[in-house]
Amino acid sequence: MKKYLIPFLLFFIALSCSNTTTSQELNNPKLKKAYFASGCFWCVEAIYESVTGVKEVINGYSGGHTLKPTYESSNTGRTGHAEAVEVIYNPEKVSFATLVDVYFGSQNPTQLNGQGPDRGSQYRSIIFHQNEAQKNIIKSKKEALATQLNSKVAAEVIPFEQFWVAENYHQNYERLHPKNRYIQGVSIPRLNRFKRKFSHLLKDKH
Repeated sequence: MKKYLIPFLLFFIALSCSNTTTSQELNNPKLKKAYFASGCFWCVEAIYESVTGVKEVINGYSGGHTLKPTYESSNTGRTGHAEAVEVIYNPEKVSFATLVDVYFGSQNPTQLNGQGPDRGSQYRSIIFHQNEAQKNIIKSKKEALATQLNSKVAAEVIPFEQFWVAENYHQNYERLHPKNRYIQGVSIPRLNRFKRKFSHLLKDKH
């Protein structure tokens, strides 16, 4: 009986090591984190994951006043939280400034409290800054865009406080549910519009 257990144990150990390696990669001190809210996080996740230098994108909630928000509670609009993403990236391959360009270039920057068909404060646009340098980059780009559009840019610019990871079923949603009606009708078209505008930043171009 024991000889049959050996291959199983070896497989289990290899699988565990593989998962540990992935965790170690994400905890690499060279990687940085940035936080954005721009409508449905399914859409934003797919956009940032297509960018060279981005290691991982996690869906969650931020910008509100309640503890441990859920999808159901945030959708009421009473928690103050917006659907947000945590972008884990390599600053040697993509700068924070470029991530901000991706942010503004992948949305309707003048739409207040939502993006596309998703309306409400939980879908509002927010860029979170973690230091003065990031704050200055965001404000500079926001002001330049407002001048270019001759219109007010809706995105809030606020200090980052806390990010709450969303439920597991929200993670990698577009990749795992390509036939979902919302994904087909909203997420994929938004992603494709971004890809046409920023083809030089895409992972499959490098």
